[in-house]
Amino acid sequence: MHQPRILRELRESGHVHRTVKAEVRENLLAKLRAGEPRFPGIVGFDDTVLPHLERALLAGHDLVLLGERGQGKTRLIRTVTGLLDEWTPIVEGCEINDHPYAPVCTRCQALTRELGDELPIAWKHRDERYGEKLATPDTSVGDLIGDVDPIKIAEGRTLGDPETVHYGLVPRTNRGVFSVNELPDLAERIQVSLLNVLEERDIQVRGYNLRLPLDILLIASANPEDYTNRGRIITPLKDRFGAEIRTHYPMTVEDELRLIRQESMPDIGADIPEHLVEVIARFTRLVRESTAVDARSGVSARFSIAAAETAAASAVRRAAIAREEQAVARVVDLACVVHSLRGKVEFEVSEEGRETEILAHLLRRATAETFRNRLGGMDLSAVIDKFSEGNQVESGELVPAAELLHRMGPVTGLAKVMSRLGMGAGEESPGHAAAALEFALEGLYLMRRLSKEDVDGVSVYRT
Repeated sequence: MHQPRILRELRESGHVHRTVKAEVRENLLAKLRAGEPRFPGIVGFDDTVLPHLERALLAGHDLVLLGERGQGKTRLIRTVTGLLDEWTPIVEGCEINDHPYAPVCTRCQALTRELGDELPIAWKHRDERYGEKLATPDTSVGDLIGDVDPIKIAEGRTLGDPETVHYGLVPRTNRGVFSVNELPDLAERIQVSLLNVLEERDIQVRGYNLRLPLDILLIASANPEDYTNRGRIITPLKDRFGAEIRTHYPMTVEDELRLIRQESMPDIGADIPEHLVEVIARFTRLVRESTAVDARSGVSARFSIAAAETAAASAVRRAAIAREEQAVARVVDLACVVHSLRGKVEFEVSEEGRETEILAHLLRRATAETFRNRLGGMDLSAVIDKFSEGNQVESGELVPAAELLHRMGPVTGLAKVMSRLGMGAGEESPGHAAAALEFALEGLYLMRRLSKEDVDGVSVYRT
């Protein structure tokens, strides 16, 4: 599509100048009427968080997303840019993205007076209209708003010249969406610098008589724990936000499963059967609900994602060492998750020294719940009969799938077990068969139909 390159062509094209909040409002309404996805990639917020967010955006409010770590606050903020126009015109070379119809900086106003309808225009994609700053105690007003540029002074400009100002991140995101992550971590004296941005929509830099009306949608995120432990949002700043929206972790196992499948790395090189993803999802929920875990800190969604990736990596390692053609994760690959992810969970002080024991117990509970959900009520007597004569079967993280199947021997009804576990056409490989068999063995052990002994990474199942 031809894009006008000068102001006259832009006017002739019929382009209409809208503010950022008007863009977001009208594009959001269009998607709502068409029944299109508004926030792609966001899982579990459809009936809780998103309606509040949509109302805030339709009202033209700046807002705060409040929630524990790993609830998808930053991901959600970034999807808001999808509600901007795909392309928007700016004055070519402008540091703060002035609209050609209404330039606000000194440079662009002078160019408009000089060139008139020949004013050159550039086009900016909506992905470039997003700015983000992680609030840290060392963040300065200059970082966010701007400061005097000593290089421009050295070039001969006077100190009172507005063009000597080096703009910070907020004005450079003019006509876009700006996010301040973990706002309470920002020093209170720095938070004050945002007051004018939110109310008067302008900036002040070191006493300059500089009025720079900004067109911006400001969205901040905060963790409730920060209000007491590390800082707080000052009252005047909270008052200037139009909405405070509370986020949450996935509320159902199904949402947790979708999130793991969506976010875990696709190129690790191993297949994770659905029943193992369900174990990980249930494990994550049990960790969040455990009284041994600090609820104020929360358990990030990254915990379950990292767990799935760790289990897949364990399967890839086994396949490489045992020279298997296909890497398929099994129950035995979940054991390493406990040790790898222990540091991602904040435990209560009274549980110090028991972290591994607690996580291992919760993983067993998650496995048992998944077994009851997937294979509960199924006749597994053919598996149990394999141990009727005092036989035992060894498995372990380095035992290849084919070897495990050989040690077990033919099992009547294994195909039905695989079907109940969601393994369809194309998943009849030894790796998938071994994954189904080992899950059945582990479930029977947890249901106290078999016994198991773990020694140095080797699991021995027997009656």
